[in-house]
Amino acid sequence: MRQRKPTNPELINLVRSLRKKARESEAEIWRVVAGHLSNSRRRRITVNLSKINRYTEKGQTVVVPGKVLGAGEMDHSLNIAAFVFSEQARSKILESKGKCMSIPELMDKNPKGSRVKIIG
Repeated sequence: MRQRKPTNPELINLVRSLRKKARESEAEIWRVVAGHLSNSRRRRITVNLSKINRYTEKGQTVVVPGKVLGAGEMDHSLNIAAFVFSEQARSKILESKGKCMSIPELMDKNPKGSRVKIIG
């Protein structure tokens, strides 16, 4: 029988650090993100830019517990944190004056997770 948990060492370390940060700062958002990232590969989240653009406003901070894909357009700037970005998504976000960051970077900048929206 196949394993149903992540085997990527980078992902395992990220999930551990998210759970640790959730305990330390009493921020439920990091526990939720860790739960999404620890799903099997088949259930992992992928989000297109069109969906992010539809459900956000200018200047918001968004976390995607999975991969951001480049389908769609961005018409406002956002701070987006994700586990993985496609090259097309990264270029479109930067083109719209947005910012791409990793989830650990966002955790360091905002330990409480206030004003962060989960899209997935």
